Parts: sequence; structure tokens; C-alpha cells
Amino acid sequence: MPDPESQPPATSSARAYFTTTHWSVVLRAGQSDAASDREALGALCRAYWRPLYAFARRLGQGPADAEDLTQGFFARLIEKNDLADACREKGRFRTFLLTAFKRFLANEWDRQHAQKRGGFQPALSIDSADAEARLGALGDGSPGPDVLFERQWALSLLELVMERLREEYAVSGRMRLFEQLRPCLGREETAPPYAQTAAELHLTEAAVKMAVRRLRARYRELLREEIARTISDPGEVDDEIRHLFATFSD
Repeated sequence: MPDPESQPPATSSARAYFTTTHWSVVLRAGQSDAASDREALGALCRAYWRPLYAFARRLGQGPADAEDLTQGFFARLIEKNDLADACREKGRFRTFLLTAFKRFLANEWDRQHAQKRGGFQPALSIDSADAEARLGALGDGSPGPDVLFERQWALSLLELVMERLREEYAVSGRMRLFEQLRPCLGREETAPPYAQTAAELHLTEAAVKMAVRRLRARYRELLREEIARTISDPGEVDDEIRHLFATFSD
């Protein structure tokens, strides 16, 4: 029986901008006019716009204004070279981004909103319907803006990790294996029995168990990599992981 994990993981070029830290992407974009650096920053914006949108909505902004706020903020970051003074010493990337967004709301929104609504040049595609559905699922007892931002940040990061993992399996021709084993990344009691998965994949139970162990190990590696790219001190990875997951218990 062939080993379903015999092929080494492959890294998709679509995620090439994550070979460096988010801070290095921000710094390069703030000091360069190169299209590649702007695209790298734009990719970060596309990955993490939902937490800022959620923050604006929790402050009381309607969906249309929250979308404009988020678009305007990222347009400033990407198009107006507004990051020249950014530095790694600012600590966590999520903290930097939220602080910058709050400053934008306080200092820029009144002036920008004097323009016709929609006057911002779109910086990225925002699926506000999806964002609204996510917020609606939280119910009326959802947390304040800052905690909501951190929860949405954690969810966005986990989605990004899952996408990177999916791409690795797809590129190496193991997409069916990934789809069958993906439920095993969740709670043990919600995953299908190994015997069922083995029958569907025409593998032994031992091979499935080994594949699940490797999938979980790679998921943990990618999670740590992604966390490390959002902080300035590599020694803070464990603290950051604990902090982000603790936001769901507040």
C-alpha cells in the first residue's frame, strides 16, 4: 500500500510573499514604489481586512460606511506610501494595524467622508455580505470592538493557514487526501472514524492514522510560521497563540 504522504509538501507561488515577515513587507512597501512590494502589501490587506471591517461595524458604522472606511484605510496604506515611518519595534502587526486604523478613523474619516460616498479608489475586493453574515452569527451578545477585532484576526489567520495547507496538498496531487482528512483537524469526536476514511481512500487504518498525524503536525508548523510573521520577536510566538485563542473565552 503506498504511503499517502510520500510526496513532500510544496509551497505555492501564490503565497510567496509570506516567505518574509509581515513587518518586512510593510517596511518595503513604505520605502519603495516597486509594483511587487505594493502587491505584497495588497495581499496582506486582502488577508486581514475582515477584522478592521468588524471593528468599524462594532463602533456603530453601517455596512456601507464600514466598507468605505476599510477601503479608504487600505488605499492610504497601499497608494499613498503612508508606511515610511513604520518599524518592527512597534511589536505585533495586528496591534500596529488596529492602532493605525483607529488613527485613520479619528483624523481622516471626517475629511474623507465629505467626498461623495464611494469616492475612494478601491484598494481591494471586500465581500461585505460574507462579513455581515459572520457578524450576524455572533448574535447580540458579541464583544466590544477591540475584542471582536482580535477574534476576527484569529479567524482570518486560521483561514489563511488552512488555505496554505490546502494549497500544499493540491500542488503535490493529494487534494482528495486533504479533503478526506481535513475534518480530523477539528475536535476528535466530530471526525469520521479512521476505518471509514480508510475504506473511502482505499488505505489501511494505520496509513490513515499516520497521514492524520502528519497533517496535524504540518498545520501546527504553518500556524507557528504565520504567527511568527505577525510579531517582531520570534520568542513571542507561544504567547501570541495563547492570547489569540484566549479571546474566544472572554
